[in-house]
Amino acid sequence: MSIRDWPENERPREKLLQRGPAALSDAELLAIFLRVGVPGRSAVDLARDMIKQHGSLRTLLELNQAAFCATPGLGPAKFVQLQAVLELARRHLEETLHRPDALQSAADTRRYLMARMRHHRSEVFACLFLDSKHRVIIYEELFFGTIDSSSVHPREVVKRALHHNAAAIIIAHNHPSGIAEPSRADESITLRLKEVLALIDVRLLDHIVVGDGQTVSLAERGVL
Repeated sequence: MSIRDWPENERPREKLLQRGPAALSDAELLAIFLRVGVPGRSAVDLARDMIKQHGSLRTLLELNQAAFCATPGLGPAKFVQLQAVLELARRHLEETLHRPDALQSAADTRRYLMARMRHHRSEVFACLFLDSKHRVIIYEELFFGTIDSSSVHPREVVKRALHHNAAAIIIAHNHPSGIAEPSRADESITLRLKEVLALIDVRLLDHIVVGDGQTVSLAERGVL
């Protein structure tokens, strides 16, 4: 049966308009993006098959072009559209974070860091440089690979803080394993950077560890 033959309140597009996007399942949202199915399978059926095949919506959305286009019904045009949608979402979060009141919401900051960092397949160490009113100046990724006390160089963080005339910093790094639990090394790096940054009168506000769908704040853990 075609989606057009479904009851109106069950069709993904109509359901979104009536109840909002949060009311839709992952498969229904993906079906709207796909627009059409394949012979014998509606767009929702195809979306369910794709999510099941790849294990999760996130895994599907992070496929490279070759893997994405290997799925029946998809091709380069859909891949390009998907990349554009994902980049729009990231830029929307970034603009949200640059509002004057953005950092009054820790949730916005965490969502932004997760969107920027969770897709990395190796560890990445990043900084959010802030002005004296804790407004975001810029986000920068500084170190790559295994993040430990030997690979994170405080002098580089200090150099970038001075370059941006930052008054405060939030640091973050991802755990490709998906588990956001901080390690002893994470705590050691945090305290080391806090001490070094204090020498140039820059506050370290937090260290956020980004996992798969979760974040952990070392400030909330009492490390800072």
